[in-house]
Amino acid sequence: MNFEQINLHLNAYKEHDQILDAAKYLISSFDLEHENFAGFGFRQELSPTSMLLTAEGELGKPQMVMIPKNIFDFDLNLVLNMLAHEMLHVRQKAPGKVIENKNEREFQAYYEMLFHNVFPQIPDVSDFHRKFFGNKALEYYRRMSEGSELQQKYTEQKTEVEHLINSLP
Repeated sequence: MNFEQINLHLNAYKEHDQILDAAKYLISSFDLEHENFAGFGFRQELSPTSMLLTAEGELGKPQMVMIPKNIFDFDLNLVLNMLAHEMLHVRQKAPGKVIENKNEREFQAYYEMLFHNVFPQIPDVSDFHRKFFGNKALEYYRRMSEGSELQQKYTEQKTEVEHLINSLP
């Protein structure tokens, strides 16, 4: 399915105020689904120029992804990357696969937004957003204990993120 068709579907959902259905349509269309996903719910909108999505639920239990009602007012590539970020959290919090450390979960999710290894079907965002997400990944890397096993585990990915940030205009 091409982006023109996807946008037509999304606009039809928006016209009928079916935002949650539109989000379900996207995760289905881009193969982001997971058995630990409990569905979508609404969270408060931040502003017309910024959005926040969260995966909520206890570790090892099904996760609800909370989205703002204005999510589809943003660039589709950005929305897809934000959804992929949260759907990775859904996987990270699944029974038997729980990643306990929040800094590790966030580093992995921001890394995924840059390199799309888990979800290769997700398109890149603008260079501005790639720099932003790269810096967020590095911030969570720094929050891991200095010189810890966890930091050592992600040294190579950290270097990839730094190279990407430095290569962007």
